[in-house]
Amino acid sequence: MPSSASSTTDQEIASFDDLLTAARAQETPQRLLFVFAGAELPEDSTAEQRHRFERGAGGALVPLMCVDKGLDDLTSFAALSEEARISDPNWAVVFVAALSGRRGSSLSSKDAEAPLQRMVDAIKTGAHGAYIPFDRDGQPLILDPWAGPQEH
Repeated sequence: MPSSASSTTDQEIASFDDLLTAARAQETPQRLLFVFAGAELPEDSTAEQRHRFERGAGGALVPLMCVDKGLDDLTSFAALSEEARISDPNWAVVFVAALSGRRGSSLSSKDAEAPLQRMVDAIKTGAHGAYIPFDRDGQPLILDPWAGPQEH
């Protein structure tokens, strides 16, 4: 995954707020999909992996919860993060994707159900390269399967 992500407007995504700005700049209304994941230590982990995990690095990312939101429902990362913390304080990473509306209209939560489930399933298998991961502070992450999440 590159060190930063770009939208179709060629705007660099250096923070969650940049993502919101880019989504709001799109011609078609956007609905954002969020999968909040926590880190777990697999049962078959090595001593080295356990040691790194105890220091707060590595582990397997496991989806904990998911939600979709229209841009009107998002004021800031701080508000989204607080809502997520109340639901599950153990989340470590949030993966984000965007769905474009149709014919100038926003998609509904019902329209987002299947794509959101595909996103959860992909993250379960480690296929998260199509999504932008952010840490608990709204900063993009580079996910290294050998070292765990790394800040951008």
